Amino acid sequence: QVQLVESGGGLVQTGGSLRLSCTASGSIPRFTANGWYRQAPGNTRETVAVMASGGGTYYADSVKDRFTITRDNAKNTWYLQMNNLKPEDTAVYYCKGVCKNRDYWGQGTQVTVSS
Repeated sequence: QVQLVESGGGLVQTGGSLRLSCTASGSIPRFTANGWYRQAPGNTRETVAVMASGGGTYYADSVKDRFTITRDNAKNTWYLQMNNLKPEDTAVYYCKGVCKNRDYWGQGTQVTVSS
């Protein structure tokens, strides 16, 4: 069984920074991609950033130049560095590990940006 555990969420003021972490444990499969997603109240879940196994990245337009996704394969952990946070970044952030046969999701961590 694979578990993904996120950490690093919290309350921050506009312009501040946070770093989210997602650590995989258990019978860890080979992930073809690692990603971060978020869901604000009343909204659908949206893609924030994704890193493919080969290192290619994708960012939502709303976070480009502010957020950075990185990965430490030795620690089975991936990160989302979030800088210059804005109130509209407030949401529950979820990590996801993509495998050939299924996706694995973390439980979510709340990020709140005060104005």
